[in-house]
Amino acid sequence: MVNFLLKKYYKTMLSTLNHNISELWNDFINLFYPNICQSCGNYLFKNEVAICSRCLYQIPKTDFHLQKNNPVSILFWGRVRIEYATSYFTFSKGSKFQKLIHKLKYHHKTDIGVELGKHLAYNLRKSEFFDDIDLIIPVPLHPKKQKIRGYNQAKVIADGLAEIMQLDVNCSNLYRSIYTQSQTRKSKLERWENVDNIFKLHARSELEGKHVLLVDDVVTTGSTLEACAQAILKAKGSKVSIATLAYA
Repeated sequence: MVNFLLKKYYKTMLSTLNHNISELWNDFINLFYPNICQSCGNYLFKNEVAICSRCLYQIPKTDFHLQKNNPVSILFWGRVRIEYATSYFTFSKGSKFQKLIHKLKYHHKTDIGVELGKHLAYNLRKSEFFDDIDLIIPVPLHPKKQKIRGYNQAKVIADGLAEIMQLDVNCSNLYRSIYTQSQTRKSKLERWENVDNIFKLHARSELEGKHVLLVDDVVTTGSTLEACAQAILKAKGSKVSIATLAYA
């Protein structure tokens, strides 16, 4: 009995020591590579990741997850059948929140996507509209573009969502069959023509009868999401809802 208690004591002491060493090491690293908010540049507290609490509070949130007929869902009326659609926040050009998206997409700040994906998920859990989602599918990049960028920002957001919603992320079925130019400077018609019929499914049977949450970083005209949804809906009995970080 005494030996058992001594072993338990030493095990607890060792665990505490390892934790303290880890904390000291992190503090040492932060002296040279400080964790700062990717929005405002201020130092982060230990419980903050990528974005400080103040900036999270200031993000202009939409609350679209509580409204069935909101501006994002209206984008798809008469174009493709979408069950529900929402965006976490809105942004304008030049805002610090647009810079968050820019850092996520082009500067390898994937922790931004994961963290905001989690906050988007907390919102979806408060909404009855997203109760029966079966799996999450991020809008795919063409393999050539993903190789250049090194990651898919929509997949990073989906990972954050999945962690909170306890759902699987499927990146193997929906794919982009043609390499296309950036949508950034294109008109609404040009955006639609740029992505028309370029998304395909490897196996429709995998999505039969499934309610898919389609995820992307930003929705502007909805052309890319529309094209993805049309491909998914070719699976018998499937349904599609949409969630993005931002609405422009």
